[in-house]
Amino acid sequence: MVILADQDLREIGAVKDANLTVDLNGDKNFVLQIARCNWRPELTFSNYIYVMDTEYGGIIGEILTDTALDYVELRGLSWRGRLKMKVIEPISGSDYKKVSGELHEVMKSLIEPEFDGLFSVSRKDTGIRVDNYQFERYCTLYDGIVKMLESKGYRMQLSFRRDNRETGYLLIEAVPVVDYSDRIELSKDSRINYTMHDKRDGVNHLIVAGKGEMQDRMILHLYAQPDGSISTTQHYKGLQEITQVYENTSTETEELRSKAEEYFRKLMNKKSFRMDIAKLGIEAGIGDVVGGRDYLTGLYGAKQIENIIYEKIDNVEFKTYKLEGDGEE
Repeated sequence: MVILADQDLREIGAVKDANLTVDLNGDKNFVLQIARCNWRPELTFSNYIYVMDTEYGGIIGEILTDTALDYVELRGLSWRGRLKMKVIEPISGSDYKKVSGELHEVMKSLIEPEFDGLFSVSRKDTGIRVDNYQFERYCTLYDGIVKMLESKGYRMQLSFRRDNRETGYLLIEAVPVVDYSDRIELSKDSRINYTMHDKRDGVNHLIVAGKGEMQDRMILHLYAQPDGSISTTQHYKGLQEITQVYENTSTETEELRSKAEEYFRKLMNKKSFRMDIAKLGIEAGIGDVVGGRDYLTGLYGAKQIENIIYEKIDNVEFKTYKLEGDGEE
């Protein structure tokens, strides 16, 4: 049920005969489409729409009306989109923002001051700490927290709640990443559609050319390792070595390696894996891992869930899962 609430988060009621699409982690927005005959004044800017106990919803920020097609669209950022629109800044006199403490305590200190009580981080003790964790300079609040959690094998979970409160709120929790890949056998009889692509002739030596001229030019050698990591130690040699040059004269020296590694990962060996997750019957979230082994070719694939697109059309719910790297060649 799609619920409408006013700017003070006081529930107005269900939004009937409406189609909802929420792109959780791609465009990070929602679209609620209703027939013009079903519009009412409360469907307006700064009011809330949400599906209780899920992260499907947001704050109405755009209204589009089309008399020719006879509908009204209400649009806005998803909750993850709201987190994406905040920035983690270094404190004055420091180059980087650093934090230490239990995961929820750290998240609470970063998130709650930014959202006037709307976002509430769980008070549960995860038992997991970060010590002097360093965020990238001026990263978004969303990206920074996601990477911090990933470093500990955790992911972010969001759900709109009311509990015993008079008004609703968005609960944010750190939960362990679940790897479902060892539980899934992909065979002719599995009736789960999937594709796998294993590329093993990618670039494994990247010569990075930065600022400077001739002998004074900044040169960095990066090497791919068998486990997919990148280092300055060469592993593949002779016939196995595949080299490419990457030129970047616009990036400052301290950020050059980060940019180069980002480019390098697009060229390296990689596994492409896609499957129809909706048929698995599991409640997987963004950041969990799915995959399996194809017993015909022997190929094994496992990928993180990168995005979920939720749709409610004519009162029927659909979920589309997108895995890490979907759409990349």
